[in-house]
Order: sequence, then structure tokens, then C-alpha cells
Amino acid sequence: MTAAPSPETPDAPFEALAQAAVLIVDDEPGMRNFLARILGPRCRRVEMASSAAEATRRLDAEHFDVILLDNVMPEQRGLDWLAEQRRVGLFSDAILMTAYAELDTAIEALRAGATDFVLKPFRSNQILNAVARSMDRATLRRENFLLRHELAAGGGDARGRLLGASPKIEEVRRMLDKLAPLPTPVLIRGETGAGKEVAARAMHAASDRAGLPFVAVNCAALSAETAAAELFGAVSGREGLMAHAAGGTLFLDEIADLPFQVQGALLRVIEENRIRPVGSERETPLSLRFVFASNADLEAAVAEKRFRADLFHRINVVSIHMPPLRERIGDIEPLAQMFMGRLSRELGAKPLTLTEPILLRFARYDWPGNVRELRNLIERALILREFPPDFGGEPKAGPAAEPTDSLQAVERRHILAVLEAAGGNRAEAARRLGVSRKTIDRKCAMWDV
Repeated sequence: MTAAPSPETPDAPFEALAQAAVLIVDDEPGMRNFLARILGPRCRRVEMASSAAEATRRLDAEHFDVILLDNVMPEQRGLDWLAEQRRVGLFSDAILMTAYAELDTAIEALRAGATDFVLKPFRSNQILNAVARSMDRATLRRENFLLRHELAAGGGDARGRLLGASPKIEEVRRMLDKLAPLPTPVLIRGETGAGKEVAARAMHAASDRAGLPFVAVNCAALSAETAAAELFGAVSGREGLMAHAAGGTLFLDEIADLPFQVQGALLRVIEENRIRPVGSERETPLSLRFVFASNADLEAAVAEKRFRADLFHRINVVSIHMPPLRERIGDIEPLAQMFMGRLSRELGAKPLTLTEPILLRFARYDWPGNVRELRNLIERALILREFPPDFGGEPKAGPAAEPTDSLQAVERRHILAVLEAAGGNRAEAARRLGVSRKTIDRKCAMWDV
């Protein structure tokens, strides 16, 4: 047996290694132990296999980011084994360790699917650098893929914080904080544009997965032919969205529109935490938080056989209702101010003043498009340099340029907020405010509420 070289401590930092799960495949115990001593203190997880057969069993049980592979092994050559694994769905980077520097070996390694190789004998920092390069490449691939996916999906405006202090939004926030540290699937229900993705992002940001990917998928945009490959990946193509979201959160919006033939495969992934790419013979372990959203009546979809009952019951463990904007009028002003500030910067335009008459119109309007409609209205106003003159009708009282911090404006907002908290019950609002019911009726008639 060849004596293992003594490990060295490199001077350069290798931050990229901290998240790496590495599999060492080598038939020599001395080499396996040497590599484990180098990588063990720096990597998240290091496992060893003494043969190609043992390596296959390891891959079937766990996911590895990088495989360090010896080519010369008694049962099967490393490159032959790697080529087989690529055919059945191995996406991890593989670094070949070889004592032969011939061009033919390098070409064969590339054809078999190796992403890098190091020549024996090697120094410890060469191995560390090779693994760090693999992790850096994987991170860049993931970031580029997710950025392209998010740009194509138009999800940039969903990055905002969950704004508002209305009782209903405070209840949503409490639920999100309670659920954030748990792996339990969550279903967020509500009208289109109510902010379901913003709520999902807020829960992800409050969880221990916050530093890992958040991937949003619009199920209505997935075709029946490509949905499985998009989500689970395919041997003939690239990794799917689930693999790119690994460790983080996958947000499946409009889940009722997921093609029926894919729903069974999704249920299996949720229950077993394993995915099988299309055309693959191997199921890969997966750590993923699932959050679902729907504006549709899922119970009706189940009754009409358009949505699997077993999948519905699996995703409906905990349900959160996102209130429509018309039920949280106290949150309209901070949302409008946030959109005005952000969009004016993006458009390079001077912000418009949100006067009290404009805010009253906002409070009186039903907002069928919810928060998304408010955002679009602000953008249109910035482009045209005015709000639509007939938006929500003309206010019945108040000068055209009444400042938002005037006594009358503060009174209106406070009374409307209390009325909202009382569920629209004017008698209860009057009791909380310490005024008569007639006073509330008179104020509401004056403001056309």
C-alpha cells in the first residue's frame, strides 16, 4: 500500500468549502484518510467509498456536491463508473484523481463527465482549490439560472417587505413567524395580487433557510409536456428547479393549475423528500421547504377531479389567508408610499405627492386587483405625471391640496382604521372611539365611505 502524504495547512482561505458535501471514491485507505483529514475540518460533510459499487450506494442514499474520484480501481475504472452515473442522472461535479497526464486521459475524462482533474502526487492545497472551484462554479450556475428564471417570471416586484399594521395583516405576520422555523408545507390562499408571494418570501427570510435560494414558480405557465422536466430535471438536459432550490424554499404559485399528470410526482417528492429527474433511474435526496399559493377554489377543483385529493390534503396542513386590499385600508398609504419611492427611483422620475384627497380615493376604491393594481396605478401616475382625475370618484370634502398631516387628515385615517379593525361595525367603532354612532355615520357620509 502506498504511504499517504502528510497533510498541509494552506495559507489561503477556502470559504466556499464550508457548504460542500464531498464523496471520496478511492480503493486505497491511506489516500481516503489523507483526503478526509484535509477536507473534513473545512467541509460541511465528507464521506468515503472504497469501490464504485459502494459509491453508487452512497449516491442513492445522499446528495453530494463534489465527488473526488480515483480512476484506477480493481472492480471498475472510475471513468467508466462516472459515465454510467451520468447516464442515470448524476449532476454533481466530479474531480478525477489520476497519475497519468496524457491528453487522451484528459479527453476521456471530459467525455465521461468529469469537471476537473488533479495529477498524483498532489499537495493538499491543490485538492482544496479543486473542490473550492467546483463549489464556486456550482454557485455561479445556480445564481445565473435563478436570476434568469426570476427575470423571465417577472418576479422582481415581489421582493418587498410585508408592509402594513392592520389587524388582518398582523395576524398573517404572526402566522408566518410561527411557521418560519418549521419544515411543514404551507398553503397561502387569497385573491390575485393580494401579496401571496410577498408573504412566502417573508416566511423564507425569517427561517433558517434565509441564506439559501427562494425559487418562485408560476404553475399556470408550465405546459403539460415540459412541467416534469422543469420541476424535477431531466437526464438529457439540466437540473430542474427543485434541484436549484435545494436547501431553500420552493414557492409554487397557482398550484391549482399544475398539470394533473405531474401532481402525483409532486406528492411523492413532498412525502419522501426525493426527486427523480425525467429519464433517470435514481432518486436523489432533497431538502426543500414547500410553500403553495392559490386564488382558486381548491376544494371545487378536487370535486371536479382537476386536482388530486391526496395532494390537496398534503399541502393543506396549514393554510394562511391573505386579505384583499379593500379589507386592510389602513395599509394602503404605507404601500402607496413604498411603491412611490421605489418606482420613482427606478423610473428616474420625481415622486408625486400623495395628497389627502388621493388617499381618500384610495380608501374608497374596491381594488379588485389588490396590491398589484395599486402598484400599477402608482407607476402609471409617475409616467403620466398625474393620477387619473376620475379614479374612485371625486372626494366630497377637503381642499384639493390638503396636507396629509393635517388634523382633519389624521382624524380621517384614525377613524377609518378603527372602523376597519371593528370589521365595519359602526356601533363598535363608535364605542372604541368614545363617540356616538351618529358621529361615525356623519363622518362616513362626509367622506363617502
